[in-house]
Amino acid sequence: MRELSLNVLDIAQNSITAGAALIRIEVLENTVAHTLTIGIYDDGCGMTEEQLESVLDPFFTTRTTRKVGMGIPLFKMAAEQTGGSFTISSKVGIGTNVQAVFKTDSVDFTPVGDMASTVATLISMNTDREFLYRRVLDGKDFVLDTAEIREILGGVPLSEPAVVQWMRAFINENTEALYGGVSQ
Repeated sequence: MRELSLNVLDIAQNSITAGAALIRIEVLENTVAHTLTIGIYDDGCGMTEEQLESVLDPFFTTRTTRKVGMGIPLFKMAAEQTGGSFTISSKVGIGTNVQAVFKTDSVDFTPVGDMASTVATLISMNTDREFLYRRVLDGKDFVLDTAEIREILGGVPLSEPAVVQWMRAFINENTEALYGGVSQ
């Protein structure tokens, strides 16, 4: 994939398919260590040990609409190409945790991409779920929490175009603020 936000979209979609009520997406950057860690954590149905062992095989998928599942293998490959690492853990009935660490000073580092659109799209298309998006740069952070947004909006749907536009702007503005006002 050309940008990591598309990997996040694909993996979060797996969480939705797994029946997750809460999906946490974290993007953590450490400029001193030259690392970017992306985690997608859910409370979905989880996977058996057999499924967990098979999930890295691009020719394994639980989807019935296609016979291959490239999301996890491509995410793992993107991280490892930079000299980073990849981990996945899952427990049936508890959920799944996916985490990739990228070396940002590697020539093979894939751009993060448009996380604001990715997160806003996931939220607006899945209003029956809770999402928590956290972005951290060298210890400074911001959080977008759909539970808080719902409380503030008092019944206005998260799929309302003005709300979706606000979420994108909120993520973009706060990300730029972390980077000292420079677009990422």
